[in-house]
Amino acid sequence: QVQLVESGGGLVQAGGSLRLSCVLSGSIFSINGMGWYRQAPGKQRELVAAFTSDGSTKYGDFVKGRFAISRENTKSTIYLRIHSLKPEDTAVYYCNFEVKETGSNLYRDYWGQGTQVTVSL
Repeated sequence: QVQLVESGGGLVQAGGSLRLSCVLSGSIFSINGMGWYRQAPGKQRELVAAFTSDGSTKYGDFVKGRFAISRENTKSTIYLRIHSLKPEDTAVYYCNFEVKETGSNLYRDYWGQGTQVTVSL
């Protein structure tokens, strides 16, 4: 069974930094893409940063250099570093992996449980 466990969220003052982590476990045959999304209250979930299947990175339009995605060489752990946090960054942050489990022919999307990031003035 595929599991994603996130950590690193919390309450931070504006201007501070955070690093979020997401660990993938389970019977994995192949990993396609992986990334971070966020959802603020009353808003749709949006892309923050992701690695595509060819290893390149893509970022949401709002990012403007304050967010950086990275990963372990095993590709089973990803990180999101956020600098110069703003109150509008307050949201639940979710990690996402597109995974083919052992014995399966299909890639499926898996989501973490979400980690709350709250930025205060």
